[in-house]
Amino acid sequence: MNLVENLEYNTERSQLIIPEYGRHFQKMVDHAVSIADREERNKVAQAIISVMGNLQPHLRDVPDFQHKLWDQLFIMSDFKLDVDSPFPITSKELLQARPEPLEYPQNFPKYRFYGNNIKRMIDVAIKWEKGDMRDGLEYAIANHMKKCYLNWNKDTVDDKAIFKHLFELSNGEINLSSDGTSLTDSGQFLKQRVTRSNRPSGSNKKGGRGSNRGKKRY
Repeated sequence: MNLVENLEYNTERSQLIIPEYGRHFQKMVDHAVSIADREERNKVAQAIISVMGNLQPHLRDVPDFQHKLWDQLFIMSDFKLDVDSPFPITSKELLQARPEPLEYPQNFPKYRFYGNNIKRMIDVAIKWEKGDMRDGLEYAIANHMKKCYLNWNKDTVDDKAIFKHLFELSNGEINLSSDGTSLTDSGQFLKQRVTRSNRPSGSNKKGGRGSNRGKKRY
């Protein structure tokens, strides 16, 4: 009867800080915190670190891994364990600090279908000196923009629309509408897209894997 009365239920226990180590490890850490003698407390902490390292013996003697174990020991004790650590003790505030929010890389959501790389290419082209190389790069960028546009929008697009978008994305630095430039015909891009979609893949491809089966080799 006494055994039944002394049963512990998870709902009545304190929440595990690092569940991977289990309840017994947490109890050992709690016991170490409760020890009054500092020398004895240090011995128990070293013993706990040794047992934690035995769970991954191939990493037990690696300095960085040892530092990680000591950090986990202090975390499991809710930073209440006062022992001599061979590594700097990470503060609770530092662990709980929230990282700085990352900036969203999309600067032109209006033309999201072009992708961020197009904007980077435009920025590079603007820095080049005007000449044949820059003209060629600007033409290549405009053609790629037209290809991207056709991938996500209607089946045809006027070159003037591409030139307008390029003018906006370059802040007025690239203007191809004034020199009578003509881009690759939309039908050519659409033809390439249809060809790729109809191309067989894997073992069904003509001349692919398995096509030489049964042939005599010399």
